[in-house]
Amino acid sequence: MDNGSIKILLVDDEPDILEIVGYHLKKEGYQVFKASKGTEAVVNAKVIQPHLILLDIMMPEMDGIEACEKIRNIEGLENVIIAFFTARGEDYSQVAGFEAGADDYITKPVKPKVLVSKVRGLLRRLMSKEEKKESIMIFDGITINKDQYYVEIDGKEITLPRKEFELLSLLASVPNKVFNREIILKTVWGQDVVVGGRTIDVHIRKLREKIGSEFIKTIKGVGYKFVV
Repeated sequence: MDNGSIKILLVDDEPDILEIVGYHLKKEGYQVFKASKGTEAVVNAKVIQPHLILLDIMMPEMDGIEACEKIRNIEGLENVIIAFFTARGEDYSQVAGFEAGADDYITKPVKPKVLVSKVRGLLRRLMSKEEKKESIMIFDGITINKDQYYVEIDGKEITLPRKEFELLSLLASVPNKVFNREIILKTVWGQDVVVGGRTIDVHIRKLREKIGSEFIKTIKGVGYKFVV
């Protein structure tokens, strides 16, 4: 993910903070959105779906703690990184912030270079979350762990040979999409390996024997799809 595609919501009731911090984040290429109230932050977060929120605590109408709690309950923002950006360094406010669902705490004042460095670190956490999420595919009755090369069927672990696992992972990567034989051969076996179309059929049959026939459907004359 490049900086230009990353959205940051900056929330503070001090116009100078919004201007200065926003300037330095935009210099790094990030998309920067601003809000000056907690209520505005909640509404903007729902619409913008940011990757990172820098959230002040002391604000009018709704403080940062309450805003954080409400944002955490918005569908689609489960993985958003939230860091409190405030001059309050007391222990109790930090504890309250983490209990509300914050990921980190940045104390004002902070030098621009330090702030940018902290933002990069926070975004790395997001990337780590996303990678972990993508490495594990969970469906009704079946879990596919791409990092550890295993499948769980109703809680029971099944280890598959590499090609069978790669074939299953490909089909499950886009549920209900029909993958034709050419795409399957190129993706799983590669262009440099010469195999017949019958090879796919054999691997599909073996997969069905191990995980159940209900997950993989044959589309005659076209290919296969993973059904959920």
